[in-house]
Amino acid sequence: MMGKEDMMKDKFRSKPFFYRLFGDYALFTDPVTKGGGEKYTYQIPTYQALKGITEQICWKPTIIHFVDSVKVIKKIQTETKGIRTPLKNGKNDLNYYTYLRDVEYLVQFHFEWNLNRTDLSEDRNEIKHEQIILRSLSKGGKRDIFLGTRECTGYIEKLTEEQFLSAKSYYEGEKISFGIMFHSFIYPDEMVQNSQNRKLISNFTNISMDSGQIDFIRPEDCKINHALSDYGFKIFTKEDVKFADDEIGTLGGEIV
Repeated sequence: MMGKEDMMKDKFRSKPFFYRLFGDYALFTDPVTKGGGEKYTYQIPTYQALKGITEQICWKPTIIHFVDSVKVIKKIQTETKGIRTPLKNGKNDLNYYTYLRDVEYLVQFHFEWNLNRTDLSEDRNEIKHEQIILRSLSKGGKRDIFLGTRECTGYIEKLTEEQFLSAKSYYEGEKISFGIMFHSFIYPDEMVQNSQNRKLISNFTNISMDSGQIDFIRPEDCKINHALSDYGFKIFTKEDVKFADDEIGTLGGEIV
């Protein structure tokens, strides 16, 4: 386990990255509505949902993505659909899912080194990881993008910082509180100060929006936490990971 002085010495934060996220429908499920089979979306994407989408753009165990801000561009609108779900007896049940409709968000994020993965310290090449992310953003991501659930396909476009800052939201000039919401999970291999605790931690916090923009706190700064069951995660070794030096050559394109 790394000492506090070692962690501070190795602390690194990348420059910010920006992208536009949009789609016809989204379902960022409010966990309170899951019990009866019906699903109702939060009005805005959660930190965890945006982190998962960001990881679909580019991820490896060497780094941890942190979502800094999201800007809600379009009016928040919902639509309820009847969904037939299969039962164990071979029959179907009709449930009602409430989706967000016609969504568009602008996202700012950065990455930091996963200091728990000292075995991957040779892969901590700031410039090449930044280039890999920028090229992946230009290509729309490495993997398919889903807006909260698989039936809601999403799309991304790379943005500049100027485009992010100058974009106007439907909620310009308004301050809106969404109350206490689910924020994120902390996985055992991503704990800031790794311990022998193998629990998955869920985080909740108060979320507010100012002129359409939500500035997220970090997962470890959330005051409401719940330790869930023991969590087993996939172990990656150096042999399973393509280092940035090798990966950047496979993406093509010019240096951004």
